[in-house]
Amino acid sequence: MAENNESMNANPPGILLIRSIRRKDWSLKTYKYVVLLITFIAYTSYHASRKPSSIVKSVLHPHPFLNETVTNPWPIGPLFVKREFLGSIDLGKSKKKGWEPFNGEDGTSKLGEIDVAFLACYSMGMYVAGHLGDSLDLRLFLATGMIGSGIFVGLFGMGYFWNIHAFWFYLVMQMVAGLFQATGWPSVVAVIGNWFGKRKRGLIMGIWNAHTSVGNISGSLMAAAVLEYGWGWSFIVPGAFIFLAGIMVYLLLPAYPEDVGFPCPNQPYVEDSSKTNDEEAQTVKENVAVNAQFNVPRVGSNRTSVGLCDACLIPGVIPFALCLFFSKLVAYTFLYWLPFYLSQTGIAAYIYESFAILGALCVICIVLAH
Repeated sequence: MAENNESMNANPPGILLIRSIRRKDWSLKTYKYVVLLITFIAYTSYHASRKPSSIVKSVLHPHPFLNETVTNPWPIGPLFVKREFLGSIDLGKSKKKGWEPFNGEDGTSKLGEIDVAFLACYSMGMYVAGHLGDSLDLRLFLATGMIGSGIFVGLFGMGYFWNIHAFWFYLVMQMVAGLFQATGWPSVVAVIGNWFGKRKRGLIMGIWNAHTSVGNISGSLMAAAVLEYGWGWSFIVPGAFIFLAGIMVYLLLPAYPEDVGFPCPNQPYVEDSSKTNDEEAQTVKENVAVNAQFNVPRVGSNRTSVGLCDACLIPGVIPFALCLFFSKLVAYTFLYWLPFYLSQTGIAAYIYESFAILGALCVICIVLAH
């Protein structure tokens, strides 16, 4: 009885409700689509909640065009400056003074310190989150990280409404948000690994990984859409997005196939099985559910995590890690600072993210062709 209660607790509440209303369960294929969609939305919301700081930088620390007289703006006169700025507004007498403590001469340095603090906590949290994800329930772990991220991203924006000008407040909010944000990538990748075997994993991951660019684009749009009502809303709206997505994860994400009565796809007897179509897979699932009452043991729960040194000894890990390091170096530079330097027109940032999606699809086509 205790094992049955534990298994029922592992089932997402939303899945249990849908199952009771429909009086039948989804097929294995349907569950896979649900997992792909929910994890896609989840990590989209992670990146969307990271984007506001880059959009708001030009408001917290206004562009030099708005603080000093400029007669011949770079690079080709007034060509790249909006007409309204040059027409009816005296660039030397602008009333836009930014937000203390980021509007001083060291404003850009303080904004950079916040970014460094966020990424430092994020990187350290990733190492811890990877180990915690191996021992904790992934659905609860991911939902907690998303809800926590939403709260602290929103609190950063509340500094506008509470009229807070203390640098330490914004620094702490970003540091704690970085720790919660670290739960995202290890969790969603582990969930995908739980549901999909090695077959077509590259194709699935290539398409699914577009959530990064979709999140950056949607985060930019959300932050920019409400910026005119006060820069605090640019944090609160994406924070609410990831908060609600975290609730969706808690209600609907089956992190393990075993939780809803399916055996792990990486088990040998599943891979050797001659039953491949959905109807037969559903039959296997119903037999497991009836005979074991959803008490299929989790394969992942008995695995031991790999240490850092052991992971580095795996062939290909260090070269791939270096490739990811340099690509992320460029990506996060664009993510946090490109809109700030292109504050007069944000189209370049959207083009960058759009071509990132296109590039991922091109790589997939090249791999499939070979």
